[in-house]
Amino acid sequence: MRSAKPKVLHEVAGLSLLDHVLRAAKAAGSTDTIVVIGPGREDVTKCVKNFDAKAALFVQAQRLGTGHAVLQAEKALKGMKGHVIIAAGDTPLLRPETFQAICKKLDDGADVVVGAFELENPFGYGRVIMEGNRVTAIVEEKEANAAQKKITLLNSGMIGFAAEKALAILKAIKKSKKTGEYYLTDAIAIAHGNGLRVEAASVPTEDTLGVNTRAQLSQAEAVMQQRLRERAMANGATLIAPDTVFLSHDTKIDEDVTIAPHVVIGKGVTIESGAEILSFSHLEGVSVGRGARIGPYARLRPGSKIGAGAHIGNFVEVNRSTIAAHVDVNHLSYIGDADVGEGTNIGAGTITCNFDGANKHKTKIGRDVFVGSNSTLVAPLKIGDEVLVAAGSTVTKDTPSGSLVFGRVKEQTIKPKQGAAKIRANKKARAARKAQAKTK
Repeated sequence: MRSAKPKVLHEVAGLSLLDHVLRAAKAAGSTDTIVVIGPGREDVTKCVKNFDAKAALFVQAQRLGTGHAVLQAEKALKGMKGHVIIAAGDTPLLRPETFQAICKKLDDGADVVVGAFELENPFGYGRVIMEGNRVTAIVEEKEANAAQKKITLLNSGMIGFAAEKALAILKAIKKSKKTGEYYLTDAIAIAHGNGLRVEAASVPTEDTLGVNTRAQLSQAEAVMQQRLRERAMANGATLIAPDTVFLSHDTKIDEDVTIAPHVVIGKGVTIESGAEILSFSHLEGVSVGRGARIGPYARLRPGSKIGAGAHIGNFVEVNRSTIAAHVDVNHLSYIGDADVGEGTNIGAGTITCNFDGANKHKTKIGRDVFVGSNSTLVAPLKIGDEVLVAAGSTVTKDTPSGSLVFGRVKEQTIKPKQGAAKIRANKKARAARKAQAKTK
């Protein structure tokens, strides 16, 4: 990946690759989380513990292959009942149904189950060797003979074991004389050779995509985004140009929401029924109320709440603020660390000055307030209900309900011979002198 970040912590749809795998396993019914990590990976440990505080973690100090990695969890595997499913932490497209397909085979009496998929061009993948409906081995590309290379049933990397038989099989894996590594795939031939029942469970090809490069990361993102879009539309949302809309793994969209082209939705967004998100808007960590209209070109930042029927228009940024129902902030404004009461209108170019260079401060605006265009509201500030703030005002003091605020600087008109005409003439003279100097 050419990155200081561990591969499994890179994200797809706002969630790490590893988190996707862990969540899919849990949704499939997993009760125990066991993760094998590399040495010195406190960041991966934190990710796992955030998901499951009771998870068992084991360190593979030496990189001696996949079979060796699984055996680092020997302590957790001893005495385990039920099923053990082994999956890679860099396969974010795995779904609960994929885990369940393997579990179903184990429930039906198989001792070992290989997750397998079909691919027309099998080059580079391990081939799943079958005799009848039994799997006898997995043969890697470099070790396959001419006949085996034609096989299109391929190893997904997922293997399920009947828990009480897993450890004995894993311990029987021998070190490769060529590489000095222990390969998990050798468990299949070992189990078959011991007379155990080894079967293949068909899994979707796209679920098996492992991420080893930035290009593969983008492929996984594309697949995940398509799934999220399809889910949103199946739940009753309208995505006018679905391929241009980007969602997060946790995006919640109710029925009858309309999302225009070129919208980006980050983590932690909820959009209620009837809301409309217009083009080139960016939302993250925000709830959008019923029937609200956002954009175009709006930015809603984390910690914000937009009330029912509110309008947040073009080139408006809202940050850590609560916008009540039926508020209009229609153009070119910044609302930060503010509470805006129901029915209030915020004119174009209005800014809440929430930062004094050291600390953030709150602005509270009451209901049915009219704030004229190009106003500056200097926090900390409280504006009461039904206040009218004249355009161009700078408001620095708390204002009681029903007030008229007129905070403009005194206007002065300078006579033409002393003002604009003189300035323009001086500019033209300077430009002429520069042009003359260049010709010399």
